[in-house]
Amino acid sequence: MKIVVCIGSSCHLKGSRQVVEDLQNLIASSNLKDEINLSGTFCMGNCQKGVCVTVDGTDYSLTPSNTNKFFNDFILTQFN
Repeated sequence: MKIVVCIGSSCHLKGSRQVVEDLQNLIASSNLKDEINLSGTFCMGNCQKGVCVTVDGTDYSLTPSNTNKFFNDFILTQFN
């Protein structure tokens, strides 16, 4: 699975650094480092939607407050 988080200026101001750190911690604590490729990129063109994230090419909008729920409800279900 490939997760890409926007780290452009707009998403940075909306908390992309925290989203990346949270995802790193969640991936590590779930022992999925070998299964998930987490990376960053600059502007994804959806600045109005918050922190832009793609999972295998599908767009999502995250915030630091909903990253944990997104990971548990969506990412982990892909591996169960």
